[in-house]
Amino acid sequence: MVYLNGNFIPKDKAYIPVMDRGFLFGDGVYEVFPVYNNTIIGLESHLNRLQDGLDAINIINPHSKDEWITLINKIVTLNNKNPSQAIYLQISRGCDENRKHTYGELKPTIYIQSSGIEPKDKNDLLKGKSAITREDIRWLKSNTKATSLLANTLYAQEAKESNSEEAILYRDGIVTEASSSNVFIVKNNCLYTHPKGPNILPGVTRDIAIHCAEEQGIKVREEKFKKEQLMQADEVWISSSTREILPITRIDGVLISNGYAGPVWSLVYDQYQTLKS
Repeated sequence: MVYLNGNFIPKDKAYIPVMDRGFLFGDGVYEVFPVYNNTIIGLESHLNRLQDGLDAINIINPHSKDEWITLINKIVTLNNKNPSQAIYLQISRGCDENRKHTYGELKPTIYIQSSGIEPKDKNDLLKGKSAITREDIRWLKSNTKATSLLANTLYAQEAKESNSEEAILYRDGIVTEASSSNVFIVKNNCLYTHPKGPNILPGVTRDIAIHCAEEQGIKVREEKFKKEQLMQADEVWISSSTREILPITRIDGVLISNGYAGPVWSLVYDQYQTLKS
């Protein structure tokens, strides 16, 4: 079951008009809420980022936080055959009478669905995943979680066709983020990640990973690092709502350190798992 504009209906019965600006222009924002054992991870932070995204593109939030929580929990309940879920929430600007770039006051289109999250086994992650690197040529508002994701999807497709998990992006030699995740490196037991700003999405799981690291006594620096530092790191990770915290052990065909997930990742990964209960 999904939610569309006030109704809970089967997914195959959910339709939007062709004049919806989300369909025509990618004019909207979205969030993904990870759910484990009926616990929504980072709920408040996701709702705050949703508000930030709506503010950034001038859409009035159609619901209060309490109303969103009620809707999200209803979708979780309706799809509880999956113990682990990714709740996708999308708000477009809505429908107009004709296709045009400008817009007036429109009624937003709201869509919410649930997908299963594949269970992860720590032992299966120890060999890590591979990634490719690509120059980051996206617009300079990557901190808005907009639905217009063409550049990101093309990067992700390149990674897929290279049998890699992700495409790690760099701009002017500085690592920014990946196509659908944030990037961390570990050097000399210190954790580094790009600071928040227009070049990266302010990932909720990124913030949780930082908190988990600090809980384990790991020093964290939110500062820029170069592609060369990425390749010479002791550990490399990516983070997102559905990937959680994933080790990257090969980049552009080159092994990172010894080619296995490192001890700092292990500590932070274990700390993250405690949030699920």
